[in-house]
Amino acid sequence: MSKKFELKEPAITYAALDDKNVYSLISAIKEGINFSFFERLAKNIPFTLKEWSSFLHLSERSLQRYKKEKGTFNAITSEKIIEITMLNKYGIEVFGSQENFNIWLAAKNVALGGIKPKDLLDSSFGIQILKDELTCIEHGVLA
Repeated sequence: MSKKFELKEPAITYAALDDKNVYSLISAIKEGINFSFFERLAKNIPFTLKEWSSFLHLSERSLQRYKKEKGTFNAITSEKIIEITMLNKYGIEVFGSQENFNIWLAAKNVALGGIKPKDLLDSSFGIQILKDELTCIEHGVLA
């Protein structure tokens, strides 16, 4: 991506959200992600507010309050936002586009026991399972 979004000046940018910058990511997560950065990330990832609230274990009203108060998420929520964003970037790499990745996220998956990948985004274990599955797909190991 050519756009760079700043998490906390100058802690990390959207383009740097990958495993190569793990210490910067850890630092940024500990500081917390502010809502305005989350909002910019969310525009790149086509999930609804309801879906984000489910993934982050927050009510839609809480997300709206973060927006209104220009709040900063705690470390646990910040980490989940980063994990989902990194997974999304990886999914785009594997599938070639956001649209193709979205189709995969929404379809029941035999390798996942008939579960839709999107349904696993509410836990770190689920996100790791999806990363592993994307790696298999990337290397041509299908089921």
